[in-house]
Amino acid sequence: MKRLATGLFFVATAIFVLAFALEPSMPGWAYVRAAAEGAMVGALADWFAVTALFRHPLGLKIPHTAIIPRRKNEIGRTLGTFVETEFLSDAVVRQKLESIGIARGLGDWLRRPENAERVSREAATALGGVLSLLDDSDVQALVEKLARRHLLEPEWAPTLGRLGERMLVAGQQTPLIDAGLDTLERWLEAHPEAFGESVSNRLPRWVPRVVDKLVDDRAYREALRFVAAVRADPEHPLRLAADRYLDGLFTDLQNDDATIERVEKLKSDVSASPRVHEFAVEAWAAVSETLDASLTDPDSDLRRGIVRALGDIGERLRTDATLAAKIDAWATDAACYLVANHLSDIASVITDTIEKWDPQETSEKLELQVGRDLQFIRINGTVVGALAGLAIFAVASGLRAVLG
Repeated sequence: MKRLATGLFFVATAIFVLAFALEPSMPGWAYVRAAAEGAMVGALADWFAVTALFRHPLGLKIPHTAIIPRRKNEIGRTLGTFVETEFLSDAVVRQKLESIGIARGLGDWLRRPENAERVSREAATALGGVLSLLDDSDVQALVEKLARRHLLEPEWAPTLGRLGERMLVAGQQTPLIDAGLDTLERWLEAHPEAFGESVSNRLPRWVPRVVDKLVDDRAYREALRFVAAVRADPEHPLRLAADRYLDGLFTDLQNDDATIERVEKLKSDVSASPRVHEFAVEAWAAVSETLDASLTDPDSDLRRGIVRALGDIGERLRTDATLAAKIDAWATDAACYLVANHLSDIASVITDTIEKWDPQETSEKLELQVGRDLQFIRINGTVVGALAGLAIFAVASGLRAVLG
């Protein structure tokens, strides 16, 4: 474009020279000379104007030339201020965000399986990076600290008493007693000799072996019948006795100082045990290993669950107008808050970036962006100059002929 614009200038110059030479013998060439002269003036003027934006014409430091390199920082500040006031105002940001429909658009995007899978993959990568950065000893110390603070420091007895009372009120002790009876019955059925020996070993040594056997068999059968009777009768005296015992125990756990002290002693022994630290180490090792394996496996339950959850969220955002409106309002308010409180910081990115640019490099970059249009200015200047020169000469010649 520069060569085309410069070429037109030289064409106008050549025409001017030719017309100037032929004008004395051929007066009509005066009009051609005037047009060529105007074209030369227009081309030179616009060349100077365009060049002055980016550099000093012909290297001469004429005032008000090389405008962009010389006023680069001021242009950057002006541009930053313009963006701040015209593009990042609260009204503009709010109007734009409200017209977008953020929630519905996000819902449409998330409900596509490939997008939900992508979010799941990126989230897994990010979480995996966080896990790799964590120091195991620090996390283990934190787990141990939390365990001591929330599990060992509070009194156990009152809490256990309250939980027990609620269990009794809800009748949840019955399944526990049934489970115990089932276990006892299975053990008796599987170990009749062991039960018999535990009975006969308590008889005097002078009792004959035959009597031992009879006593063992009788005690074994009675034990089985007793367990079966307790299992079958919800109001069995043993069950009622167990309920009374548990009720008294849970009351003592909350109100009896001696019982509370015994539980606290037990807790103190647990707290002093190295098992607390071992628990923290084992817990974190299990959690981190499981998380790492689940995050790296695209078909793990965790990854599949994330994908399904994202798809469900997308579908709900797309179909639930009330929820979508709440999300849109929240996102708009959040964006407007950030813009209002960090407006200058956001706009300063433009100013600071332009200030770091090299003046010559900045000038070259801008010239490459808009230079084509600027060369058209030179071309148009050449054409307009030719027409203006011809018009002025024609008017002047006409006036001279009329007045003359």
